[in-house]
Amino acid sequence: MSKQNDVTHASGAPEPVGHYPHARRVDNLLFLSGIGPRVRDSNAIPGVGLDADGRVVSRDIEAQCHSVFRNVRQVLQEAGSSWDQLVDVTVFLTHMQEDFAIYNRIYAEYFRDNPPCRTTVEVKSLPTPISIELKCIATIVTDGSDVGGD
Repeated sequence: MSKQNDVTHASGAPEPVGHYPHARRVDNLLFLSGIGPRVRDSNAIPGVGLDADGRVVSRDIEAQCHSVFRNVRQVLQEAGSSWDQLVDVTVFLTHMQEDFAIYNRIYAEYFRDNPPCRTTVEVKSLPTPISIELKCIATIVTDGSDVGGD
């Protein structure tokens, strides 16, 4: 992990597809950029089959959900937060009608005990051939030593 000016570039998460960090800390809040199910150091996307021309020929939303949740956990951990400190999640799905029930079931498994606020929206497409992306806000618990005084 590289951290500068409260910016996190997580070494265990998939590389961003543009010029942005995985996360940015402001006070005790951590804002994650959109995180998808891609695999670090690879073009592989769990749950996505591509033909020779790069067109999607098969999709498995369950595999993509598990992978995106792993990636979010990795960014949270490297940025000094954790899964149970998530307070708000925005989920982008490209196939709401087909995928919502499966995604909703898996989401409930991952957030059984302490579910954050959530918004789920359908989008026409995402920057890579993925079917799900998460945008998250979490807290970072501090020991109080970095809280400003006079």
